[in-house]
Amino acid sequence: MKDTKVKKGSKLGAVPIPKLLFSMSLPAIISMMIQAMYNVVDSIFVAQVGEEALTAVSLAFPIQILIISCFVGMGVGINSAISRRLGENKKSEAANVAEHGFIISIILSIALAIMGYFISEPFIRLFTDNALIISEGRIYLLIVTIFAFGSIITQAAFATLQGSGEMVKPMIGQIIGAVSNIILNPILVFGLIGFPALGVAGSAIATVAGQMLGMIYMLLVVFKGKHNYLKLDYQTFHYESAIVKDIVKVGLPAAIMQGLGSLMITGYNLILAGFGMSAVAVFGVYFKVQSFIFMPIFGLGQGAMPIFGFNFGAKNQARFYETLKVAVTAALAFMCLGTVLFWIFPVQIMMAFNPSPEMMEIGIHCLRAISLAFPVAGVSIMISVSFQAIGKAYVSMVASFIRQMIVLLPVSFVLAQMGGLNLVWYGFIISEFFCLAYELWMYRKFKTTIFDNWEAVPVAVQV
Repeated sequence: MKDTKVKKGSKLGAVPIPKLLFSMSLPAIISMMIQAMYNVVDSIFVAQVGEEALTAVSLAFPIQILIISCFVGMGVGINSAISRRLGENKKSEAANVAEHGFIISIILSIALAIMGYFISEPFIRLFTDNALIISEGRIYLLIVTIFAFGSIITQAAFATLQGSGEMVKPMIGQIIGAVSNIILNPILVFGLIGFPALGVAGSAIATVAGQMLGMIYMLLVVFKGKHNYLKLDYQTFHYESAIVKDIVKVGLPAAIMQGLGSLMITGYNLILAGFGMSAVAVFGVYFKVQSFIFMPIFGLGQGAMPIFGFNFGAKNQARFYETLKVAVTAALAFMCLGTVLFWIFPVQIMMAFNPSPEMMEIGIHCLRAISLAFPVAGVSIMISVSFQAIGKAYVSMVASFIRQMIVLLPVSFVLAQMGGLNLVWYGFIISEFFCLAYELWMYRKFKTTIFDNWEAVPVAVQV
């Protein structure tokens, strides 16, 4: 049965797009920037322990990307399913989607804990026979996988609120987790105020402890908050396979798309390992630092997704197109700024990670070369978000597969053989252009087959 008041009261279908996108995205951008900050802080503190410690964390990063892919995919599926149902005036069904989402998050957490227990040490051994790096990488991975439930359940709560247009409370939850991690990291890594110096393990413990604190806050908000738009109640919960299929249909391609990043980094590390562990460490530094550029774009995407989804469900063509235009313009401008910063300040960026002279030399060229791909990537991300929001996440998945597996790794391998380490980084630029070309082709296809068949709905429509 349809709920009749959702459209009329929803800002997603009424507020002017630039204002709405800014208000929806700003909290997510702030929370993502804080997330980026504590990702970088982890590596900065670990780098003070030694290059082996930094290398161990860098080698563990693909598994962390795999964890992120699981909760991002799940969150995208929940967010998209909720926002589309609200656009269709199905509020009670949207709440049921959220309830299914938390159950899925628990199942994912158990699966990741089991995986981490069995693969942590064999994975690190793929890249090195250094006993210290293997030992530290193994314990780091064990901790972040076994206790991954903090981040995964938190993401289910984020998606529940964001799908209904609530962005501030997820930001607060992210801040709680990030600030806790930043405070705990030096205490546990270096052994301050009476705690033992735990090194790499201390950084992992600080990370999962922050995630758990954020999870506690978000669970209280979702299940005890008095002003939530969606009311969850497991006493009246009823399982629906159609809802699970809808979440998985959108979330699985998004998870695979993110998970390809894990495979890409693993493959790239194998290419770089031929040039020495310093190159691997530099690539790890790059991926932490680039999050300052990409995380705000992902925050912009989080703000745009419920707007896309709601107006797709409402068949409001004008607002859908305007959201895409504003989001792409903002992403392009910000990513151009990121490229400029990476070209002007590569030395200052690398200095934060206690680099050896070899790391510094490699890092300057790495940061400048890969950053040339940022503007193209920004446009691509926003188009990808629009596909996910309308339930066509497989397009984003295929685009990511083309970028990372079909183009990036093979081209980078060839470039490494042709021109050595300095040339290998330019594979990122080539791969981004191929990805964007595919997305633009698919967007034109959907515009013809879906969007152009909608009846025109004026932008100013309030109901």
